[in-house]
Amino acid sequence: MDYKEEDYLQLSGIQHFLFCRRQWALIHLEQQWAENVHTIDGMLLHARAHDADVRTRRGDLLTVRALKLHSAKLGLSGECDVVEFHRSKEGVALTGTDGLWLPYPVEYKKGRPKQGSEDAAQLCAQAMCLEEMLCCDIAEGALFYGEPRRRETVAFTPALRELVKDAVREMHAFFDRGYTPRVKPSKACNACSIKELCVPKLLKGGSVSDYLRQELGERDE
Repeated sequence: MDYKEEDYLQLSGIQHFLFCRRQWALIHLEQQWAENVHTIDGMLLHARAHDADVRTRRGDLLTVRALKLHSAKLGLSGECDVVEFHRSKEGVALTGTDGLWLPYPVEYKKGRPKQGSEDAAQLCAQAMCLEEMLCCDIAEGALFYGEPRRRETVAFTPALRELVKDAVREMHAFFDRGYTPRVKPSKACNACSIKELCVPKLLKGGSVSDYLRQELGERDE
């Protein structure tokens, strides 16, 4: 089933969703957001990635920045930091450009590589959008991390693609229901930009109403 354009979700949300489903819901459903040093560092890194000509070509490498992406199959739309097109016999034709070119998405991230799969899944979702848009196959891409300042190659394996599909289906289900999951406190909460909006300590032991009753000195009859 293909999604209608008005039902597309933000592609970047898959990273939030796999990191913490509640974080995703607060940002994408309830439109809550707060900046901290981590989000500001991330914005600056992405700004540098986009601070260049839209398209540059050097020999057999064509670089496109801030490329708009979408997928009717996934119901996603968004933007890729950088897509490198390498001249290849296995590539595809591009409008206004001679030869055949194979796309290679590159996503910029602050800090160091993470233990979780959320960054790789976001990059894979970008590749799946490109495959649908350009009618091609993309085997791998790269994540560029700001702290070590090097690329990490990501293979778009069947398992990673299934993770993306499962996460996107769940995202659409949550969005359709308007459902915000309860908090599951972890060490990751300390670095979350919306920690003060999520209030994980408040919700850990019960509902908000229970907390307010306790604070106001009320007792159940």
